[in-house]
Amino acid sequence: MISKPLQLHNKCEDANVIRRMKVLLKVGCKLMESSADTQRILRNMKRTAAFLGFKEENLQIYVDYNLLMVNYSDDRCSYTKFQRCSNHAIDMAAISAISKLSWRAIANDYTLDQFEEEFDEICARPRVYKPWQVALGGGLACGGFCIQFGCDWPSFFYASIAAAVGLRMRMYLASKKMNPYINITIVAFVSTMIAWLFGVANTTTAFQLPAWIQTTTPWHPMMACALFIVPGVPLINFVSDMLSGFQQVGVTRAINTLLMVLAMAFGISFAIEVVGIDNFVNDLSMTPHHEYWEFSIAAAISAMGFSMIFNTPRRLLGVVAMGGVIAVCTRNFVSLGASNGNVGLDMGPIIGSLVGSALISIICIKAIHWHHTPHHCLSIPSVIPMIPGVLMYRALFAIIKMHGVVGEVTVAMNNGMRASFIIICIAIGVAIPNIFIRRLMLPKHEKRMLMEHRMRKGNLTNITQKKY
Repeated sequence: MISKPLQLHNKCEDANVIRRMKVLLKVGCKLMESSADTQRILRNMKRTAAFLGFKEENLQIYVDYNLLMVNYSDDRCSYTKFQRCSNHAIDMAAISAISKLSWRAIANDYTLDQFEEEFDEICARPRVYKPWQVALGGGLACGGFCIQFGCDWPSFFYASIAAAVGLRMRMYLASKKMNPYINITIVAFVSTMIAWLFGVANTTTAFQLPAWIQTTTPWHPMMACALFIVPGVPLINFVSDMLSGFQQVGVTRAINTLLMVLAMAFGISFAIEVVGIDNFVNDLSMTPHHEYWEFSIAAAISAMGFSMIFNTPRRLLGVVAMGGVIAVCTRNFVSLGASNGNVGLDMGPIIGSLVGSALISIICIKAIHWHHTPHHCLSIPSVIPMIPGVLMYRALFAIIKMHGVVGEVTVAMNNGMRASFIIICIAIGVAIPNIFIRRLMLPKHEKRMLMEHRMRKGNLTNITQKKY
């Protein structure tokens, strides 16, 4: 007897379910590519899934840095879809818009077509700021960092110019699809060389600069001119993911961050090899001696400048500037003191960074309701001026430049450990208050809205039979 060939029939072909899974994956992918932390990605995906009618107990979501997977199954069928994430760029405007869309869709009972139309519009939006605006804002942000390191105001402008040129070059090279790490190396080299030229112009008698642009801190711009490269958002997301139990994604973010900082350190070290000066790395003081109103101005400028790099909505720039002032001035008051000729509690930068970031995080818990935006869109740009970028590349530079001299390892480890503890404290300050307060207060509101939505629209309780 001749057997008939085996016929395979795929009964799980509900186009309605597949379409909704694709929408859910696109939402998660856009959030990942916009540099949202993993907890926020899952929270928004679950909220969107509730709007789409998926039953939570039948839904499994897997999040990786480069890949998302969604599985939805009941006792009859199982659907699995994948989505690759590749175009990673910080986009606070997209994170805020998607969060609003998910709530709006639930509150107003959107149709699937309405949701897709608005989501596609969010993805198609051009960035809020023009490239020259980002370059100018990022340059001024690095100048604000320079003030935090103790430079005078003429050096503020030197650092800003060097950083603005470097940032504009980075955007140009990125548009030509250059490898991002090679891009960073080139840009760090160019920015450092420009800052060095400004230093030479102020220390060489051959140049007769006008008195109003002469500086008493000619080499400080070399410390700050490349800090627009420091991946502050991935650093904070890395620690947040690790604390929240998403170690796999956190480790990937950490490796990517390390490669970026290493590329930056290599570009800077190559520049100082060319010019033959490295005192800014080894012994140039980073202790500021400014009035607090100067700290405030510098912090506001840095927070707004980095917000432009992060594509934060324009309406939030003033809010973020105030957040930067609160975070930095609190950090400085707790950190500085009589031992370094300043006014403050003299408890060191680690405790100061923890207190400053925790305070701004607690304030943002309330501010998110005033400005209708996610917590991280306010808190992260506000604390970015506290990121210890100089300590990070001083540590890597010390490793790169090792010659077997006694004490070299100690210097590298000291800078590296200080930078690591400060970053951890900043991330903890940003994350812990939000985690605790959100778990205590917000779930009731979320559950109520989702329950009301389910009562109105129902669920895909049987994905092979019921249409939503």
